[in-house]
Amino acid sequence: MPDSEAQLILSLETATRTGSVALTRGPRLLALRAGEAQASHSARLLSSVEEALEEAGARLSQVELFAVANGPGSFTGLRIGLATVKAFAATLNRPCIGVSTLAAVAHAAGRSLRTLAMIPAGRGEVFAQLLSIEETGEATPLGEAVHQSPERLLDSISHFTQLSFAGEGAQQHETLIKARAERLGVTVSDENANGLESVATNEKLWRISASAPELATNVAALARLRRQSGAEISAEQLRAVYVRPSDAELNAQER
Repeated sequence: MPDSEAQLILSLETATRTGSVALTRGPRLLALRAGEAQASHSARLLSSVEEALEEAGARLSQVELFAVANGPGSFTGLRIGLATVKAFAATLNRPCIGVSTLAAVAHAAGRSLRTLAMIPAGRGEVFAQLLSIEETGEATPLGEAVHQSPERLLDSISHFTQLSFAGEGAQQHETLIKARAERLGVTVSDENANGLESVATNEKLWRISASAPELATNVAALARLRRQSGAEISAEQLRAVYVRPSDAELNAQER
């Protein structure tokens, strides 16, 4: 097994609107390409991969591990990202790792005892999950990923007096979060989530961190950590985690 500190990893994140591609060797970032929120992932993804490889002076055949955000997120985006990674990994006979989009969101916000990662799910709803981010960078789930209205989500976490919010979903619903905090007598800080573990235990504080649009770097970091615990899988084993049914499935259920 190659040394994880020297392993060349290609990471894709197509679960969110912007998306990104990262090429890393161990903890070192070699190249990064951010997508465009207005452009389809299918239109930009392969060219972004080619540009990242060219910048790093590497070839696709040299990639030793493929990592991808496997959901939740955009159905179309997830399928594009996973299909691309599965094709690369199968063709080159390389392992791959699927990384939770919400874990990547929480990881981007930094170390925290309790982070609520939130990304838009359409129709005013969000995908969300409570996680802790260890000093090592490991993301530990503190609950299942859910698909809910932001109001219902806040109902479920209102008992937490210390909490970090992360992701585009938190940014979109910042006004709602602040209004709920005011009702609960909780102070809200717009500072980065780093350092929440040092807050006094009797202090009521919620933090809202800035969104990180280039999550492929976080996917890479988490994949490297997961690889150390033997989480590599084959292309055939890679699956999307949708959390909710697709619109087509919901429409079929309503008939």
